[in-house]
Amino acid sequence: MIAWSINSYAQEKAWTSAKQPEQEMEMLKRQIKAPVFPERDFLITDFGAVGDGLTKNTEAFKKAIEACHKSGGGRVVVPYGKFLTGGIYLKSNVNLHLADSATIIFSRDSSDYPIVFTRWEGMECMNYASFIYAYGEENIAVTGNGILDGNANNDYWWWWCGAKKYGWREELGKQTPARNALHEMMHEEADPKKRIFGDGHYLRPNFIQPYQCKNVWIADVKLINSPMWNLNPVLCENVLIEKVKVISHGPNNDGCDPEACKNVWIRDCYFDTGDDCIAIKSGRDEDGRNIGRPAENHIIENCVMKDGHGGVVIGSEIAGGAKNIYAINCEMDSPNLDRVLRIKTSSSRGGIIENVFMKNVKVGTFKEAAVKCNMFYEKPGNHIPTIRNIWVENLNVEKGGQYALMVAAYQQSPVKNLRMINCNLKGIKEPFKVDHVQHLVFENVKINGRVMDAPKGVE
Repeated sequence: MIAWSINSYAQEKAWTSAKQPEQEMEMLKRQIKAPVFPERDFLITDFGAVGDGLTKNTEAFKKAIEACHKSGGGRVVVPYGKFLTGGIYLKSNVNLHLADSATIIFSRDSSDYPIVFTRWEGMECMNYASFIYAYGEENIAVTGNGILDGNANNDYWWWWCGAKKYGWREELGKQTPARNALHEMMHEEADPKKRIFGDGHYLRPNFIQPYQCKNVWIADVKLINSPMWNLNPVLCENVLIEKVKVISHGPNNDGCDPEACKNVWIRDCYFDTGDDCIAIKSGRDEDGRNIGRPAENHIIENCVMKDGHGGVVIGSEIAGGAKNIYAINCEMDSPNLDRVLRIKTSSSRGGIIENVFMKNVKVGTFKEAAVKCNMFYEKPGNHIPTIRNIWVENLNVEKGGQYALMVAAYQQSPVKNLRMINCNLKGIKEPFKVDHVQHLVFENVKINGRVMDAPKGVE
């Protein structure tokens, strides 16, 4: 059981030393462990799979997973070859393991993905299953040095977003009407199981989405060409993602989006993405608030963000709140990187974002802001959010962008206890763009070679 210092929020916390979050993080690491599987292998070729890249192997995967599950668990092994398949459903105690140089290629036919209960951009609905999906399972894994190829491009899946640069044309359908309808259903708090989408609605499936699962392990695999978000565990507990490589530059191709999960460790991963590298979420608006599950106890460690819009992002679908987010020893460098640490929310979301710790981060370049807290992302509402206890230490930027720090907050809900320590940011055009902050502290913060005090005139 995690100690009081991590799980109790009766009182607002304000760290006074980096040792406090570092100790919390070490305690948390002891809680997050990969599931252990019986030493039994089920080779998919024994169930009829053919690795020629042309034969559809959906049934072979299903049979192998079912046999492994019924036997009490083990590994479902994908050998060398290219195995085309529709959606894969993972069952408890099954480790889907890709041998070296094995490739799973996912079908471009939307009918190969059943309609299931899922989340789409933080909203509950019935839509296509993610390419690898599980619901309510325990002890599941996707491992091995193989490739998961989502097979998406401007001719398949990506154009559904409605952007011409991703292949959309005027005579084609797009996601906008369905996305707007889903927003309305959420605002009306319609039964999620009656929010039915699928063919003709153009809401792209995510790549890997375990939903309400416990003990999830994703290791070593390489993901390419996803239709939308790549790794999207939802309402899961005890999630370990390690040594994963995500290379995918389509629309909304976030690298990893843990959503309303508890106890998550993302370590030694590589992200080269068309959107945010890591975006921590807890649901949009009514759906996020009604479920009321925060993103809780997340560690991001030793990750490389080669390309992406945001390095470590919290939001914007964050209505359930977020707490205890630790990011350490990461590297980022991309002309497309807008922000290093970004907290984005709005008064249509609400919720509390607190206890965010970032240390030892090296950045080549970024565009907008090294650290940004924004309460005005998307449209406003009646649920003013809270952002508090943010600690950034040893952030080193070689060639920065517009701002070192940006804060856009409500006067009645200022960002509280934001601290930057031993940071060195070069090439910054303007040091700050800050409005409402209480207890903003700078300690040995160098901007363009000059030690700077925290900006005056903030609360």
